[in-house]
Amino acid sequence: MATQTGLLAMLLAFAAPPAGDLVLIDFAAGAPAWRAINDGVMGGRSHGEMIVEDGRAVFRGSLSLENSGGFASVRSRPERRDLSGFSGLRLRVRGDGRTYRLRLRTDDRLDGVSYQVEFATRAGRWIEIVVPFTAFEPVFRGRPVPGHPALDPSRIRTIGLLIADGVPGPFRLEVAWVAGESPGG
Repeated sequence: MATQTGLLAMLLAFAAPPAGDLVLIDFAAGAPAWRAINDGVMGGRSHGEMIVEDGRAVFRGSLSLENSGGFASVRSRPERRDLSGFSGLRLRVRGDGRTYRLRLRTDDRLDGVSYQVEFATRAGRWIEIVVPFTAFEPVFRGRPVPGHPALDPSRIRTIGLLIADGVPGPFRLEVAWVAGESPGG
């Protein structure tokens, strides 16, 4: 029975996105390393990293509120992604019940305005997160940037994940794939 349960979990993890969606990152096919940017840049003590394990990405680490800390993040390598023909992003994730942020950047700078949206996970359960591009809000270091232009899906350079939920301790978010959602999806 345990073998059947494990096989079912693996099949659920790798369920493909709907027809018409464009797979941007398929971790089962391997993916280049993502860069970690944690609160240590400001003196904090949080740690986060992204590894590929059993064909899926794992964003894992520990959040610390010490020394004015409180965030851990990772982002993909810069790459031109013109997603103007899509309505948003779709991710297949298994989390720990915590809230994460999906972040997009339209330039290659380390710092500056990014576009983000929060999403909740269900502990131990694979779910699909669907986020329209219109839901992404411009932020600078986690704070809203009123009057900044809306996200231009034709200019996406990096995709990232961040945790800053104010709850110290370990975190773990598994990601099977990231896809551009077709307009009719």
